[in-house]
Amino acid sequence: MTMLKRLRWQLTGLYMLAALAFIVLLIGGTYQLLHTYFQQTTDLGLQHKMAHEFRLLGAPVPPELMAADRDWYANRAILFPDKPPPRQEQDHEAAEAPEHMRPSYEDDHAEEFYDGELSAIFVLPLNQQGELIFDPNPYTPPIPPDTAAVAVALEQGYDWRTITLENGTRVRLFTYRLTRDDGPDVLQLGRALFEQERVLDQLMLILLGLGGGSVLVLGSGSWWLAGRSLVPAQQAWERQQTFVAHASHELRSPLALIRSSAEAALRRLTTDTNRTSMLITDIVGECDYVAHLVDDLLLLSRLDAGRLTLERSSICLNEFLTTTVRQVSPLAEEQQIDIHLHHASGHVMADPTRLRQVLLILVDNALQHTPAGGSLTIRAEIHGKQGQIVVSDSGCGIPAEHLPHVFDRFYQVDDARTRSDGRRGTGLGLSIAKMLIEAQGGHVRLTSTPGVGTRVVVLLPASGV
Repeated sequence: MTMLKRLRWQLTGLYMLAALAFIVLLIGGTYQLLHTYFQQTTDLGLQHKMAHEFRLLGAPVPPELMAADRDWYANRAILFPDKPPPRQEQDHEAAEAPEHMRPSYEDDHAEEFYDGELSAIFVLPLNQQGELIFDPNPYTPPIPPDTAAVAVALEQGYDWRTITLENGTRVRLFTYRLTRDDGPDVLQLGRALFEQERVLDQLMLILLGLGGGSVLVLGSGSWWLAGRSLVPAQQAWERQQTFVAHASHELRSPLALIRSSAEAALRRLTTDTNRTSMLITDIVGECDYVAHLVDDLLLLSRLDAGRLTLERSSICLNEFLTTTVRQVSPLAEEQQIDIHLHHASGHVMADPTRLRQVLLILVDNALQHTPAGGSLTIRAEIHGKQGQIVVSDSGCGIPAEHLPHVFDRFYQVDDARTRSDGRRGTGLGLSIAKMLIEAQGGHVRLTSTPGVGTRVVVLLPASGV
């Protein structure tokens, strides 16, 4: 049991690791997804605002800004489908006019599209030295002009960067070289990211809280699931322990008798020849019992491990059962029990040796519990795709409370069923019969009525169906 407990802890740890990996991926993926969305939205808003500032200054809008501008309006059309799109140029003259002379995209709907994303953007018109020419913002920008970004924009056309202020606030900057000769040389737009970071921090706290709660729930669930996973192993272990206990008990008794009989035989060897002969006969009988028990245990072990070799073939039930009845008739006559084959027809697929072993187990079990003057009947026939062999006796029967356990190993109901010959059984016969039939794709059913008799039905696949 210590091994099973250790295994349960190991399975729980394995389940927990898998669950934690899933939670980490879920939290990280959710956080990264929202972070990427905020960044893309911020950058698109800055590009749209930059295009708008170009139009306000009468400067030609670069193609990349125009593309970003269209994407901005397309996104807003998805988010706000009830809002009409901005007015497009209608006449040929307006379409052919220079870029800075065309009507603005926002002539009619500018205010509708200037939402929170745009109102948080500040604009810095700068000269080549990065000095502020005038301040068009309704509030004081959180940072002075970034001259390093201005130098890069003058050389390469534009510059993207994110800077961190002394208070820890991060600011996204978009700097672009102006496309006209007069006016500012560079436009620098920026947006403080503290609102987005506050949302991300709150999201992370929520996700961590949910993750912590999930870990507790998953820990309990993992422990329960590990226990459920080990139920078959625990049951098998308990069956094995029971099996070993019963086997030890069954082997200990005959061995003790063999030893005591042998010691008594040695003491009486020269004084009482008849008594010595009886003792030696007992020794032989006990040895036979132990040998039979060991054979049964080995067979069960092979069946449990799935290592029993079966050679299945088509068996004629009439010939097979006729031979079987002839073999057991002397024993039945000795016990004054009438045995006969009532009817047999058809063919089944089975291993002849193992099927004969099953029938001998059933017949022997019936003979042991049928008193003198009783009867035992065997019959067989085909029903659809199954062959059915029935062994019925007129013995003492089995009480209803014992029927669910008759196929259990070492289970015996001898107190309730009187044996006619006083022979001792191992309690393994019906277990072996059931497992041998099931190994060949069949089933065994048993019904019994106390004082009336017992009926065992063996079902096997029919041959040629």
